[in-house]
Amino acid sequence: MPAPIEFYFDFSSPYGYLAAQEVEGVGRRQGREVVWKPFLLGAVFKTTGSAPLLDIPMKGDYAKRDMDRSARRIGVPFQLPTPFPFSAVAPARAFYWLADQNTMAAKDLAMALFHAAFGQGHDISAPDAVAKTAAMHGHDPAAVRAAHDDPAVKQRLKDEVQAAQDKGVFGSPFLLVDGEPFWGHDRLGDAEAWAKTGGW
Repeated sequence: MPAPIEFYFDFSSPYGYLAAQEVEGVGRRQGREVVWKPFLLGAVFKTTGSAPLLDIPMKGDYAKRDMDRSARRIGVPFQLPTPFPFSAVAPARAFYWLADQNTMAAKDLAMALFHAAFGQGHDISAPDAVAKTAAMHGHDPAAVRAAHDDPAVKQRLKDEVQAAQDKGVFGSPFLLVDGEPFWGHDRLGDAEAWAKTGGW
């Protein structure tokens, strides 16, 4: 069985949202599991000295156009939520809490949260907002809300963020295929080709 594809993303990343629509298809076509790994770009920015993409003059204006164009190309709705950028701590904690119980359910919740944020323009930064979305998908909102404040869940996210940085993850989305890094939604094709051929 070939090694899983590691999919790193930040819930506040528009390009992470776009990649989430397609990454499971990459895995299916190549017979590989896709392991979803939310992390926090804000923590990485402290290491790299980077800033949120849309805050960068000229480049931010281009990115807004490109995000909308890319969403149209793959046929998904897109709008930036208010506020943006937003804290992704609450959705990431909910993901890891649920992933320890049911991996597929955690992926489904991630897709629901992404859709709420970038498909509908809703604010998903607050724990209550995450719990509300989770409740719409059959999860106990009180349990989701409690997980946000669970010290073990908090530590899990911290550990995952550090592990991502230790592997050289600096942007969202970011894929590792057999240890080879691919950064950006526009590199999904290269990542799939690498998984198919073993690299070049």
